[in-house]
Amino acid sequence: MTAPPVRPYQAYVYAYPHKTAYRPLPDRPALRDLWRGEGKDALSLYLHIPFCEVRCGFCNLFTRIGAPDGLTGRYLDALDRQAGAVRDALDASGDGGADPVRFANAAFGGGTPTFLTAGELDRLCDIAEKRMGADLRAVPLSVETSPATATADRLAVLAERGATRLSIGVQSFVDEEARAAVRPQRRADVEAALGRIREARIPVLNIDLIYGIDGQTPATWRTSLDAALAWRPEELYLYPLYVRPLTGLARRTAHTDRDWDEQRLALYRQGRDHLLAHGYEQVSMRMFRRAGAAPQGPDDHACQTDGMIGLGCGARSYTSTLHYSFDYAVDMGEIRAIIDDYTATGDFGHAVHGRRVDGDEARRRHLLQSLLQARGMPVADYRDRFGTDPHDDFPAELTAFAERGWLLDGGAGPRLRLSPEGLAHSDALGPELFSPAVRAAMAAYEPK
Repeated sequence: MTAPPVRPYQAYVYAYPHKTAYRPLPDRPALRDLWRGEGKDALSLYLHIPFCEVRCGFCNLFTRIGAPDGLTGRYLDALDRQAGAVRDALDASGDGGADPVRFANAAFGGGTPTFLTAGELDRLCDIAEKRMGADLRAVPLSVETSPATATADRLAVLAERGATRLSIGVQSFVDEEARAAVRPQRRADVEAALGRIREARIPVLNIDLIYGIDGQTPATWRTSLDAALAWRPEELYLYPLYVRPLTGLARRTAHTDRDWDEQRLALYRQGRDHLLAHGYEQVSMRMFRRAGAAPQGPDDHACQTDGMIGLGCGARSYTSTLHYSFDYAVDMGEIRAIIDDYTATGDFGHAVHGRRVDGDEARRRHLLQSLLQARGMPVADYRDRFGTDPHDDFPAELTAFAERGWLLDGGAGPRLRLSPEGLAHSDALGPELFSPAVRAAMAAYEPK
């Protein structure tokens, strides 16, 4: 009996373990103890701004619509307090200066960081530099924006403070598709925003597009691809549409059938081939980089491997043994409550919510994050890091991937790399590497 085909769109794995596997930490470990003994000479720094002018129908990010008078100021006050406490903890966790804190890259995400005013963005940069000690003009700095908030005054601040990459969520250049995704925007406004970004001369422009929107066809998808290519962005991300619980689209539509899977796969392949034909190289299932464009700092895999400090109530931090953050929610009322609690917090010296990472989870995380990159993973590097072989640690998973044709050379070469079909099925492959414990924790999580 032939096994049914694997459904290609199960979960977008951008970090492991997922936040729905996090739980309150009863011991509330002190940050200075968590970071003692950790490498702190190449950390990633992430500052999270949980505000948007609108919430797209597909969005399940930790963000709220708008901000009452004074809330962004109170949020930045709390961010400043947290930054001071975290930097004090990092300094106190060393041994008198032999283990200095150094940041290799920085990012402002959300939400929409450019929801903040130009003056507030300036203050955000001051928090990163003066409180945390990150030299934003000397390291790659990536910032997320939207068409409505990519204004000239905001972009001028980011350019002057050292931003090297700006990522704008366009999703579709077709107005009807934008409305179908519950994203109110007009193509003329998107084009105007892209023009302002190019005028600001920030080195790397990334444009996000989405495929699988109701009413989208190969012809309209080509329209969006060509409209994006006209700006010669250094990077393009192609995202499959997901309809997740508690989002706007989940309340309006129900996509569960295999026809939608096949539509998204076909549009993915069309987009991939179109970008490859126009001089882009594939970095992962979602990411494409224009030939000759320099990478802007490490990817998520490097952040999880080398350590990351996250500031803000939606940010994660990574040590070798614990991933931690604040509580997570999708429902707007719950998010508002978490933000209010964050702005009222005085003591940021402890981790309150997270998940421990043991040796098995570290192996899974490394294999998963490496394998989902088009360049793959050198087997020798894995052996050097863990003292074991990935084929011995994950025989069932790698055998299954090879049998489905998802691994180049059947996974037998010196580098584990996904085939084109393996990359196309990244959102099925990634979840298969989750541990039973993480699966159980995610399944037990009650969306809120």
